[in-house]
Amino acid sequence: MNKRDIKSLLPQELAAAMGEMGEPAYRSRQVFKWLWSGVRSFEEMTDLPKALRSRLDGAFYITAPQIARKLVSALDGTTKYLWRLADGYLVESVVMRYEHGNTVCVSSQVGCAMGCAFCASTIGGKVRDLAASEILDQVMFSQLDSGLKISNIVMMGIGEPLDNFDNVVKFLKMVNLPECLNIGMRHISLSTCGLTEKVDKLACLDLQLTLSVSLHAPDDETRSKIMPVNRAYGVDVVLDASRRYFERTGRRVSFEYAMIDGVNDTERHARLLAEKLAGENCHVNLIPLNHVEESPLSPSTPANQKKFIGILRAAGINVTVRRKLGPDINASCGQLRRQAESVSPG
Repeated sequence: MNKRDIKSLLPQELAAAMGEMGEPAYRSRQVFKWLWSGVRSFEEMTDLPKALRSRLDGAFYITAPQIARKLVSALDGTTKYLWRLADGYLVESVVMRYEHGNTVCVSSQVGCAMGCAFCASTIGGKVRDLAASEILDQVMFSQLDSGLKISNIVMMGIGEPLDNFDNVVKFLKMVNLPECLNIGMRHISLSTCGLTEKVDKLACLDLQLTLSVSLHAPDDETRSKIMPVNRAYGVDVVLDASRRYFERTGRRVSFEYAMIDGVNDTERHARLLAEKLAGENCHVNLIPLNHVEESPLSPSTPANQKKFIGILRAAGINVTVRRKLGPDINASCGQLRRQAESVSPG
């Protein structure tokens, strides 16, 4: 008999599954509460009859990652986790402290198929999708281990969230539940490199989360050099989908833009970006490039960055520079996993 992933079941799905076992509805509520308290086995559910615990163990499994490595920044307290999943694969998440609350950056896949030249997460390609439970676990166990109440989530870790659409949507619905982790949609940001048909599909759900689009260049020639996905989803196509997302949800879109020396940080790029975004209700988040050992790309110079910002602001574009957290622990996702002994099971 194949066991089912019990933590990926919504409350109504769990109630139906337990109903099939002949159990009353209140039992499913008890189990659901235990699951999101952090238990790793059914034996820990001490208010359930022993016979029921045994039956549950025979029908379901409980996901619970192990900490393979943990790094804490001496500079700002940023905490980076390398999680070992049940099959031995590794993913990362990062807990960041802000004045407005604590944020966790979570992964949605083991590896990534998008191939962006500036990202460590995509080296080696995509291995598999994460289940909803495995994404939720990163939030819950980060909170339990750090002792910090998580109030915000960014889906900007390893993987392309919209390439794992169904599991990510189930995660979003579950994390919002009061009996689960009770984190509101407006406190969640999802980053995508622009899988436009999935952006439209997400917009139709009207979840009220923030969409962050990894743009990184204002023209197809530049973007295709650093983001292979641009050959399928060009700049104008991505921008059109972003506009539709705003029109459908009323939620302002954020555009991520990694500043790469001599590649996408010239005055021409800044003026073209300003032109493309003119009149849009959006925000540009400039990201100082993180060094990736396997990549020849370098961060933009402070002078070029300053000039780029000036051009955007003069054009009325809302722009900020992402504060670099945890620089002493390489807090950007993907790098710790690459340093691990192996990305294979075991």
